[in-house]
Amino acid sequence: MLGEGDQAAELLRILNPVKRTSTRTGVYAYKVEPYVLAADIYAEPPHVRRGGWTWYTGAAGWFYRTGMEWILGLNVRADKLVFDPCIPRSWSGYRIVYRHETTRYEITVENPNGVAHGIAMIELDGERQTNGNSITLQEDGQLHQVRVVLG
Repeated sequence: MLGEGDQAAELLRILNPVKRTSTRTGVYAYKVEPYVLAADIYAEPPHVRRGGWTWYTGAAGWFYRTGMEWILGLNVRADKLVFDPCIPRSWSGYRIVYRHETTRYEITVENPNGVAHGIAMIELDGERQTNGNSITLQEDGQLHQVRVVLG
């Protein structure tokens, strides 16, 4: 929300349970399932780096939403697909495939100037959009190409 894409991605990386258990030391410290996102990571001895509250938490849902909505910037709001990425400056871009009912959207986000956030242009099926940072979702069973250029 502060527009600091580098910091946002680093915080998400830190919370990722796969990263926490990528070494034998990490597995022994985390002590919970490596495929479950813990609601708590203890910081007090003797439980430093240990996970807690795994299966009955909404942490995984919030982790997913953070990645999709706040970092990749893909938000569905009523009949609109709203784009508001906040990514690391080093990312040259990324691709997302989004399905709305029977309609498929292939989204390409380009970052030619190495910025963390801000949209310079959106194209839908080759036509530049003039309605801000969103497109209107269609239910036509077709494939649509979306190009988002940051800047």
